Amino acid sequence: MQTVLGANGPIGEELTRELYRSFTPDIRLVSRNPTKVHDTDQLAKADLTDPEATARAVEGSEIAYLTVGLPMDSALWEQKFPAMMRNVIDACAKYGTKLVFFDNTYMYPGTPAPQAESTGFEPNGRKGRVRARIATMLLDAMTAGSVDAAICRAPEFYGPGKTKSLTNSLVFDRIRAGKRPLVPVSAQTVRSLIWTPDASRAMALVGNTPDAYGQTWHLPVDPHRLTYAEMIGVAEQVTGRRIRYSVLPLAAFNVGGRFIGPLGEVQELLPRYRGDNIFDASKFATRFPDFTVTSYEEGITEILD
Repeated sequence: MQTVLGANGPIGEELTRELYRSFTPDIRLVSRNPTKVHDTDQLAKADLTDPEATARAVEGSEIAYLTVGLPMDSALWEQKFPAMMRNVIDACAKYGTKLVFFDNTYMYPGTPAPQAESTGFEPNGRKGRVRARIATMLLDAMTAGSVDAAICRAPEFYGPGKTKSLTNSLVFDRIRAGKRPLVPVSAQTVRSLIWTPDASRAMALVGNTPDAYGQTWHLPVDPHRLTYAEMIGVAEQVTGRRIRYSVLPLAAFNVGGRFIGPLGEVQELLPRYRGDNIFDASKFATRFPDFTVTSYEEGITEILD
């Protein structure tokens, strides 16, 4: 049995498909209101902030994948994420279940320096501090030997379907709707974006590779990084039309954040848009050389076609 904790989100749903396609039909989907992806999926309702419910959700699982996402709300993150991580670690330790944690880069410094698995945590705000805390909780449990786990870390998403991100909402969703895309901070710095189906496929691969445990993995991105201006150029080729864009400066987020909650919540991430964002996934590429990464051109074409 392989169990997806936080099923039916953009990562959990694609992960479920990849597990079924490549590894096992014996899958349990866990969330507050899970829905089947395949007829054979087992469903379990659980609130992962409840230790007993979490234990029941994990019981009998060989591998559990923690893919839970929460709305961009700092107070909510501070309240729920540490409790979820504590409960999942305890449940996996109790039942001898391997744990694969889907993580992000919020705890990394927002500088142009390349980000590798060894990069130290220097969070720039409340959400980054929460992510640093829960990643450290798991790393400590791994070091103590209480749980056999792997951390799969990904940069900002872009992708099809349910994918939610600043780039999708401000750039690609607006292009699809025939609106002018809004570029955060700079159109001339290169971005490291991960195609959401690639992230899920890579996570399934790590989870089913015994020697991948006990480590942190940067999930694969297209190493031929593009700027937003170049991405919009690809979109012009796909759509066959000229696409004009506007750049939203830091001041726009600062002012808008006073009136629009979500804009305020992303401000701690904006320093990483001022310079190049280099997410180094070479460790994964070396260990899994046959993994096919979706290029920006392929991804943008799929989003817009």
